[in-house]
Amino acid sequence: MKLTVRRIGNSLGVIVPKPVLDAWGVAEGGHLELIDRAIRPNRGGGFSQQELDEHKRRLAAAVVARFTAPHIRAHSLGNLHRWKASGVWVSAYDEWQRYLEHSDDGGLFGVLLGRDERSNRLRQSPPYVGLLSRDEVTRLNEEAAG
Repeated sequence: MKLTVRRIGNSLGVIVPKPVLDAWGVAEGGHLELIDRAIRPNRGGGFSQQELDEHKRRLAAAVVARFTAPHIRAHSLGNLHRWKASGVWVSAYDEWQRYLEHSDDGGLFGVLLGRDERSNRLRQSPPYVGLLSRDEVTRLNEEAAG
């Protein structure tokens, strides 16, 4: 369906047909999300902690699938070094640094992909950010959002 961009006051906007809004369960005063190149119904309550943990695990799995352990280590240690130099440091980075510098590949992949509390906690502050392309991260985020 094509929507025409129209002037609405001092802004531009689109009118979404009522049958579409009804199908999405959105009434007057409701909210829609504008993402990258799409408009969709608001997800509502957001992610549960379990869904968020699993999404972060999927991001880590995408990193593991695309990069070797030495590449992940080098990139992550570079980020940690830069963050420490700029005064941006949290205790999780100390743990990541130990895994990156002192564990074998199995230990590193274990923490990247584990479903235990420690792995979930560490993935909240991942040093491997920047390895995946912005498009890949956007795609994974959109898949998680449904």
